[in-house]
Amino acid sequence: MSGILVIAEVDDGVIAPVSGELLAVACKLVDEGVEGGVTLLAMGDDLSNVSATHAPGADRIVLMSHPSLKDGGTGGFDAPVLAVARLNESLSPDVILFAKTDFGAVAGPRLAFKLGAPVAQDCVDVTLDSVTGRIAVTRPVFGGNALAVFGFNGDGIQIVTIRPGVFDPMEGEGTASVEEFDASEAVAGVRSRLVETIVQESEGVRLEDADVIISGGRGLGGPEPFEQLQELADILGGAVGASRAACDAGWVDHSYQVGLTGKSVKPTVYLSVGISGASQHMAGLS
Repeated sequence: MSGILVIAEVDDGVIAPVSGELLAVACKLVDEGVEGGVTLLAMGDDLSNVSATHAPGADRIVLMSHPSLKDGGTGGFDAPVLAVARLNESLSPDVILFAKTDFGAVAGPRLAFKLGAPVAQDCVDVTLDSVTGRIAVTRPVFGGNALAVFGFNGDGIQIVTIRPGVFDPMEGEGTASVEEFDASEAVAGVRSRLVETIVQESEGVRLEDADVIISGGRGLGGPEPFEQLQELADILGGAVGASRAACDAGWVDHSYQVGLTGKSVKPTVYLSVGISGASQHMAGLS
């Protein structure tokens, strides 16, 4: 084993909470016998606020700073894929972990293709197979109706994307060593660039962080009832979600979608109105 490389996501110059979940997965694998330690990679245009305290469980942190890596290289994710591929040449990790976010769901498979490596996506559990010494992953199948365990063949690198909200993030303060990696040469071949970012205005609790979620579906009959759901969510200190049918109908933006092809959430209380409860929707409730 050559260790685990965790691909962090950076929000507003600091490591995002979802990266703490990936570190928890990495530490779980280390406890089970994966050797080589845990390396966390943070990419962005300004990483001056990233420090070891933000990465409990990591043995070292590698920083890649470059303008093309701003916001994870949004605009095709060419830059982060090229940068990670170059870092892989020097680190040769046995496992690379991504979160199944907008970034990881695209960058993970693209990196796998570039490296000629297998990738397991949307995993809800990861463990070390003591017999083969390889990683075994658990992921939903048949539209979320069942869970299946898969293993990696061969002896090469293994790339895994983890469903957000499944693992509790690592707690405490990290003590990892911090080093920089020059990514300028690696990202010189970027073929796409970010032209403009349009930020959707939102208030209140983020759907992914909400402890209480009120979701609406096709049964509401139109966009107007979502205003009432928002009023209820505000009273309860929660957020509004939706089924794919409601989003496809244009009643609310797709950023509200909960489900297999939407967001994964982990509320304490989930109230659904006008939703049939199909397995594809329930798969988003971690």
